[in-house]
Amino acid sequence: MLAVNACPVFTDTDASLCREGTHARLFDALGCHPLDEGGACFAVWAPNAASVSVVGDWNWWSEEADPLSLVSGDSGVWSGRVPDARPGQAYKFRIRSHYHGHVEDKADPFAFSSELAPATASRIHRLGDGHRWSDGEWMATRKARNGLHAPMSIYEVHLGSWRRRDGQFLGYRDLAHALADYVSDMGFTHVELMPVTEHPFYGSWGYQTTGYFAPTARYGTPEDFMYFVDHLHRCGIGVVLDWVPSHFPTDAHGLAFFDGTHLFEHADPRQGFHPEWNSAIFNYGRPEVRSFLVSSALFWLGKYHIDGLRVDAVASMLYLDYARGPGGWIPNRHGGRENLEAIEFLQTLNRAVYRDHPDAFTVAEESTAWPRVSRPIEMDGLGFGLKWNMGWMHDTLGYMRLEPVHRRHHHHALTFSLVYAFHENFVLPLSHDEVVHGKGSLIGKMPGDEWQQFANLRALLALMWAHPGKKLLFMGGEFGQRREWTHDGELEWWVCELPGHAGLQRMVRQLNRVYREQPALHTADFTPAGFEWIEADDAERSVFVFLRKPAQDGPPVLVAVNMTPVPRTNCMVGVPSGGTWREVLNTDALEFGGAGWGNFGAVEAAPVRSHGRRHSLCLTLPPLSTVILQSEGQR
Repeated sequence: MLAVNACPVFTDTDASLCREGTHARLFDALGCHPLDEGGACFAVWAPNAASVSVVGDWNWWSEEADPLSLVSGDSGVWSGRVPDARPGQAYKFRIRSHYHGHVEDKADPFAFSSELAPATASRIHRLGDGHRWSDGEWMATRKARNGLHAPMSIYEVHLGSWRRRDGQFLGYRDLAHALADYVSDMGFTHVELMPVTEHPFYGSWGYQTTGYFAPTARYGTPEDFMYFVDHLHRCGIGVVLDWVPSHFPTDAHGLAFFDGTHLFEHADPRQGFHPEWNSAIFNYGRPEVRSFLVSSALFWLGKYHIDGLRVDAVASMLYLDYARGPGGWIPNRHGGRENLEAIEFLQTLNRAVYRDHPDAFTVAEESTAWPRVSRPIEMDGLGFGLKWNMGWMHDTLGYMRLEPVHRRHHHHALTFSLVYAFHENFVLPLSHDEVVHGKGSLIGKMPGDEWQQFANLRALLALMWAHPGKKLLFMGGEFGQRREWTHDGELEWWVCELPGHAGLQRMVRQLNRVYREQPALHTADFTPAGFEWIEADDAERSVFVFLRKPAQDGPPVLVAVNMTPVPRTNCMVGVPSGGTWREVLNTDALEFGGAGWGNFGAVEAAPVRSHGRRHSLCLTLPPLSTVILQSEGQR
C-alpha cells in the first residue's frame, strides 16, 4: 500500500515479476498517477531509450522541462514526479532511442484516459473519481449467473451504431439506460461489447487497439463507462468485453517501435507483422509483454467489474503460419507451426483471471480444431472457460442458405455439430462477422419469399437456443434487419414496425424467456447426458427431433424441427414418458408472424412404441419451424 501522496515506485519485486511474465498489476506501478497534493508521477518501460521526457499541456510540450530518470537496476523503467501536471491535461512520452537517434512522441501504454480521436495524446486521469459502485448484489451473485450451468444468451453490441441521436453517438450514460431497458425487455442475460478499448480508427470497430487501459473517449469518460457497467449490473445484465491481445496497429503514437526498437512486437516481420490486418503482433516470448497484457485483462475485470473477456483471434495467436504462405513464417524450436510462446501466454492469462476473479470468465474466439481450448491447464488445456463454436456456425448457415428442396442432400450439416458438441464448452455465435463485408444480413441469407425468410430465421434461432451451448446474437439479428451492418449510422429500428420484423422480435423475446425458465435448455450444456437424439436421420423430410435434459432431476424438453415449407401432420415421435407434453414455443405461432400450425398447446403421450421408446406423441410439425415441448408427466 502506498503512503498518502507517494509516487508509485517500480520495485525490485515489480521487476522480478515482470521478468517472469507474471506481473498482473503493472497499472499500479507504470503510467501516470495524479497526487493529492498536486502534480503527478509518471513511469514508462523503455529499456532502449537514451532519454525520456514527459511533454504535455502544462509545459508547452517541451522536451527539456520534465525529464524522467532511469530506475536503478536493469528494469528499463523511467520515472519521475512532475509538479505542474494536473488531471485532464494531455501528455505523451518523448522517447529518444539509443539507436539511430530515433525520436518519437508516444501515448502512455498504461493511460487510463485518452484524447478524443483523431487526437492521440493520453490524458492525466484519477481513475474512479466521481463514481461509487452500486452493483453489490450483482457482484455477490455473479458466480452463479456466469457459471457453466447458467442460462447465457449474449447480445453482441457495437456501441457506436446500436442507436444514435440526430446522427451522433450516444454517450455511455445514455447507452446504459437505453441498452439495459432493451436487453431486459428482450430477455438476454449478457451483452458483449465489441472493443471499447481506445482505438484511433473508428472503422476498425475497436479491433486496432492503442489504449489497453482506457475506454474510448468517443462515448465519454472512464467514470461514464463505469456507470454503464454499474447500471447494467443493477438491471441484472452481465457485461462481456471483446479484448484484443492478438495484434495492435502500427500508428506512430502507439506501441509499435516504442523505444526505437521492436519492444512489444517481434522484429522479424515473419513473426511480428500480420499480413491480413496490416498490424503488429505481440512478442509473447518477452515476459514484460505478457505482463502488460495480463495486467490489461485483470484491469478491466477489477477496475470496471467486467464479467467476461472474449479474447479475439486466438487462432491467429496459436499458429505461426496463420495467413502466411511457405517461407513466410518461422517454425518453433521443434520445427512445428504451433506458437509455443502464445500458448504459454494464454495459459498464464487464464490462470491469472480465474485466480483473481473466479466469478468471471474468458471466451476464446478460436476458429480451428485446436484441442482442449476450454479445458483446464492441468489437463494440457489453454484454460478458457468457453470457446466460440465456429464449426457449428459455418455448417448451420451453409445449410440454412439452401433452398429447402435441396436440404435433404445436406441433412447432416445440422447434425454433425453433435459429434463434437461436448469436446469443448461452446458458445454458438451468430456474430458481427457474419453480417459484414458483403455477406449480407442474417435474414438476407434465408431463401424463399419474405414469409419463408422470416420462417427460416425463426426456426434457426429457436434451434440455436435449443442446441447445447451458450448463445450469442449480434444486434439487429433479433428483429431481422435487412441491411448489412455498417458502423456508420444506427440499426434499422424502423423496420420493427413492420409485421414480419415485429413478429420475429416477439419470438426472440419469448425464446429467451423459455430458455431461462427451462433448466433442460441450459444446465447440462456441456455433457452428453443433457442431450439425446430421437430422430437424426430423416433426411427425406428434413426433420430433426431431440431431447434436452436438465443436470438435476426435472422434466426434459422435446425439440422438433421441420426445415421444409411443407407441414408434417401425424408425425409419430417417441418420448421417454407418458402424460402431457406442453408446447412452450412454436415458431409458427400467429403472434410471431407464422401460419398458426401447431398442436393446440399440448399433446398427450400414447403408450405406442416409436423410435425405440415406449410412448409416443402424434405431432403436427409446422412448415419451416421449431417446436419445443415440455414434459409435464402423468396427470
